Amino acid sequence: MGQEFVGAGWAFPVRTDATGRIALSREGREIEESIRLILATSPGERPMRPEFGCAVHDYVFAPADASTAGAVAYAVRVALDRWEPRIELRDVTVRYDEVEHGVLYIDVHYALRGTNDPRNLVFPFYTIPDERPATSIGA
Repeated sequence: MGQEFVGAGWAFPVRTDATGRIALSREGREIEESIRLILATSPGERPMRPEFGCAVHDYVFAPADASTAGAVAYAVRVALDRWEPRIELRDVTVRYDEVEHGVLYIDVHYALRGTNDPRNLVFPFYTIPDERPATSIGA
């Protein structure tokens, strides 16, 4: 597989290059941007392609536990298997940030099809943590 398979596409987010033309992403960068776009898009967000995206957004209010982590990993696998044919998905793991509550990291391990070139992408996903009782100052 060469560059003709991976190709080139508009850079995301859309921007211009030094010549004033639409900036293009090539090779692995284009695939990484595509993965980020898939994970950042909620199904139903695009009127002309309502199924496009990843159901990870369904878990914004879910508890920070192993069940949610498994469901998020599954949603990512389903979305990437469907929408990014240029990769072979190797593993998806989800871990919660121990310090910053409400942040989970989605680790996507994949290889470019045809070259078997291993890649890794970490996608931060922000949830709304459980409400905690307010503590009064000086109490």
